[in-house]
Amino acid sequence: MKSFKTLEWIGGIDGFLELTDQRKLPGEFIKLPCKTVEQLYDAIKMLAVRGAPAIGVAAGFGVCIAAREIDSEQKLCGAIEQLNKKINYLSQSRPTAVNLFWALDRMKTVAEKFAAQNNDATILDLRRALLSEAQKIYDEDVEMCRLIGINGEKFIIEGCAILTHCNAGALATAGQGTALSPIFEAAKNGKKFKVYADETRPLLQGARLTAWELKQSNMDVTLICDNMAGWLMKNGKIDAVITGADRIAANGDAANKIGTYGLSILAKAHNIPFYIAAPSSTFDLSIKTGSEIPIEQRDSSEVACFAGIPTAPKGIDIFNPAFDVTNAENITAIITEKGVIENPNPAKVKNILDTD
Repeated sequence: MKSFKTLEWIGGIDGFLELTDQRKLPGEFIKLPCKTVEQLYDAIKMLAVRGAPAIGVAAGFGVCIAAREIDSEQKLCGAIEQLNKKINYLSQSRPTAVNLFWALDRMKTVAEKFAAQNNDATILDLRRALLSEAQKIYDEDVEMCRLIGINGEKFIIEGCAILTHCNAGALATAGQGTALSPIFEAAKNGKKFKVYADETRPLLQGARLTAWELKQSNMDVTLICDNMAGWLMKNGKIDAVITGADRIAANGDAANKIGTYGLSILAKAHNIPFYIAAPSSTFDLSIKTGSEIPIEQRDSSEVACFAGIPTAPKGIDIFNPAFDVTNAENITAIITEKGVIENPNPAKVKNILDTD
């Protein structure tokens, strides 16, 4: 289904990261080169690249960019210290999506282990090892998406209508997506069904990105305003809801784009199954419940303006959290690459994550 690359490393160890600039879609399809750590930080912060898995993959390559900036004549111990400062800098770009921290920690561990075990190695050797690991993260993400699709395809019933929120498709990953992956797999298997995409205020990721993706794939997709979902459910137009997640607590509580919690309440009230599709890397077992998940607060201008045009009184107080948390009891199942967690709870989450 995917005919574009959300992100791609161009060249060898002296290369750079190329992103699809999601701020420009659907009007323009533009590639954004990231050749410095500062450029990647801004790309993550300003949503040129977004979606928890894609942010994680980008962060992995970001460490390769950081390593490229190290003097090749420097000793490994000094290089690791400099690298860790850059890793810490990238970790501050966005606070909620745990894949960012997961990928950076993984790359940091590889770097430190390499330095400890290879006293005579050069900075170039370190850079090769880091690029190899970042590419592994990329490849694993592609496979993860495929497996989520296979595990979740059974929930897409012939003739049904699926509602999704924000964008958890190919633009949010290195592969074919998380929440959209079961949809793509069902389509590959010849199933006929309909998808409703919430516009997802205030930045319209559903309208700009999900609707664009599904239309590119010739899917039967209809765009709706966020506040139309309840009415569609009441009138029997929605058979299931599938969304992604940016961080999932040990008990199954899941943080996702603001508005997801409200959809889970509506789905429960109308006896409609509510699914979360996310990789194992999105789980944060250090957090017991969703109440501990840090919620990113974004600039008020995202709410006060639309396409650069003021839509609210100047100086008005604005509250703009980027995410909310859906309680585990509202989630019918969490679809992962390792399997499906039905009626999630701490024991079931741990059991799936311990699966090889």
